[in-house]
Amino acid sequence: MEPKALLLVAVGGACGAVARYAITEWIPSDFPWGTLVVNVLGSFLLGILIAVGITNEQVTPEILLLVGTGALGAFTTMSTFSVDAIQLIDSGEHMPALSYMLANFILCPLFAFVGWRYIPTILG
Repeated sequence: MEPKALLLVAVGGACGAVARYAITEWIPSDFPWGTLVVNVLGSFLLGILIAVGITNEQVTPEILLLVGTGALGAFTTMSTFSVDAIQLIDSGEHMPALSYMLANFILCPLFAFVGWRYIPTILG
């Protein structure tokens, strides 16, 4: 591993983690809306980044490391999603837990697909 690559991932990761924290604090709720929002938004943005990266030589491997692996990798969070789901189940909120899990499993890939397939076309 190159030190430059590690630094890019670290800087991006710090920015992504701070953004995730800010959004989840901004959307307080008994239901984990903040985590759902960051997971869906992060999936959408990563879909766009990958699609643009495939078709545009200006998206360098360094940008993919900084933004994709670092920022969006730290922004989205499977671990928090898992803990949120367990907490809902433990508190007897079985239908909200199921809704939350289905929303993540359906919306995240769906938004990644839309970002990948349609947004670059719209942007030209």
